[in-house]
Amino acid sequence: MNEKDIKKVEEVFKHHIGILSEDFQHKLDIVVEGHQMLSEKLDRVESQLEQRIDGVEQRINEVDAKLSKKIDGVRDDLNQKIDSVEVRLSEKIDAVAADLTAHRADTEGHRIGYRISESRD
Repeated sequence: MNEKDIKKVEEVFKHHIGILSEDFQHKLDIVVEGHQMLSEKLDRVESQLEQRIDGVEQRINEVDAKLSKKIDGVRDDLNQKIDSVEVRLSEKIDAVAADLTAHRADTEGHRIGYRISESRD
């Protein structure tokens, strides 16, 4: 092989390397473009998820507020009922105590031979 042939082989080799380089660069550009598209899509999905999460948080806060109001209402109702029962029980206990006191006074008012008397009306 002479020098002319070697130069021709070098030119063909350089030309072939140039073509391969351009082809590689084109494919690399396609990969970069694909990554950019994926990145943009991920940003859109992230934004949509943030909006949905914000909506869910808002709904949870609304439900929490409603439940708190209902629980407070139930607590107030129960407190009123407990207070009412307490008042009625106190009245009944006082009435039983008064009856017992009257009965005792009636019993002690009799002579020694009589221990129990019933009042007849």
